[in-house]
Amino acid sequence: MAATENCLIELLPRNDRRRVLGIAKHVQLTQAQVLCESGEPTRYIYFPIDSFVSLVTSLEGKPVLEVGMVGREGMLGAQVALRVLTQPLHAVVQGAGGAWRVPINAFRTELARSDALQRAINRYLYVLMGQFASSAACLRFHQITPRLARWLLLTQDRAHSASFGVTHEFLAYMLGVRRVGITTAAGTLQRKGLIEYARGNVTVRNRRGLEAATCSCYATEQRAYAALLP
Repeated sequence: MAATENCLIELLPRNDRRRVLGIAKHVQLTQAQVLCESGEPTRYIYFPIDSFVSLVTSLEGKPVLEVGMVGREGMLGAQVALRVLTQPLHAVVQGAGGAWRVPINAFRTELARSDALQRAINRYLYVLMGQFASSAACLRFHQITPRLARWLLLTQDRAHSASFGVTHEFLAYMLGVRRVGITTAAGTLQRKGLIEYARGNVTVRNRRGLEAATCSCYATEQRAYAALLP
């Protein structure tokens, strides 16, 4: 059986993993594709492979701020394990690539059958809760430059590349700040030689330096993943 390249699926015992892949379809996600809207019924579960998805909270029906990010370490639709069938957040593809897509009814059947799948998702839900809490604290207490460094590290982790495309407008939208704030913060990181940013493309030039420039939230989240999702 080919490698799934999704960590949650890889955690499952062989037979459970085979059953999940048996009901999954490999799909290609495109950048800026909206996978679901807050409050709408869940139709599919997504397990990213080399794609990644931004989880965005809404205000008065409009998406306003990124609160989490899902890559190959996780899944979109984990709330189904709590028997909640509506989407809690707006989900938009940030990095194009492949994913496993599972219809909701088939997934619920497998979830009821597989204790291992339920346990894996329960652990992932705990990690997601920590990510949401960390994002809220980061927004309230940390300055834009360390927050931008954190976001770039999280994105690089999921893009599995030193370079990825992103615009000032998108960064401002994700971080909930004005575009001028992103311009200033990105300029600071670039002058320090940590990143190169031109024409909507970011290249991380000094990963270790970028880690030193970020806030403590990044290391906290990494420890949570390592402890609960080895």
